[in-house]
Amino acid sequence: GALTEAFISAEESGGTPIVVRIDDDIAGVITVRDTIKDTSAAAIAQLQKLGLTPYLLTGDNEGAARAVAREVGIDPANVFAGVMPDEKVSKVIELQEAGKTVAMVGDGVNDAAALAQADLGLAMGAGTDVAIEASDITLMNSDLRSAASAIRLSRKTFSTIKGNLFWAFAYNVILIPVAAAGFLNPLFAGLAMAFSSVFVVGNSLRLRAFQAE
Repeated sequence: GALTEAFISAEESGGTPIVVRIDDDIAGVITVRDTIKDTSAAAIAQLQKLGLTPYLLTGDNEGAARAVAREVGIDPANVFAGVMPDEKVSKVIELQEAGKTVAMVGDGVNDAAALAQADLGLAMGAGTDVAIEASDITLMNSDLRSAASAIRLSRKTFSTIKGNLFWAFAYNVILIPVAAAGFLNPLFAGLAMAFSSVFVVGNSLRLRAFQAE
């Protein structure tokens, strides 16, 4: 009847239908819709620019999930709707076993187990305490763009660490044999050591110029 059509129409249009009963009789259908943040599409685009493949795991119905994915730019093939908390964990494990490194962003109790299982768990600052406790990084706002910024900053930090280690080892590999052979004046050796420390600190301080997009 009309109520069945309303129920199906709500799901197909991306809503979550709720059936209302009065005295055991179906009285109507209320449709609830998620409001997508204005910044979510930009956040997905930033993640894709970083070489990441976004997935959507949600307990909502198929219609709602696909409507959200379509609006923010997630490939329909990477949308998994109607999943329970344990199924989110299973999906994370499946991706890991396929050789992928998985970052999980979540904010609810239902996300906690998957956040703990993922290689990198990112919890929204406005999320539940259990989600924050299970994650590796807590984003201090509810803007998904912060997840992309956190990954960009992490990559820059790791790159800086590798650069510092390279020059520290190069310094020792080159100068220790020279010093052992007696060709390096102690004064210059001390200056070289001081320069090495200043270089490492200065190179690391470049991270202060990092800005979120």
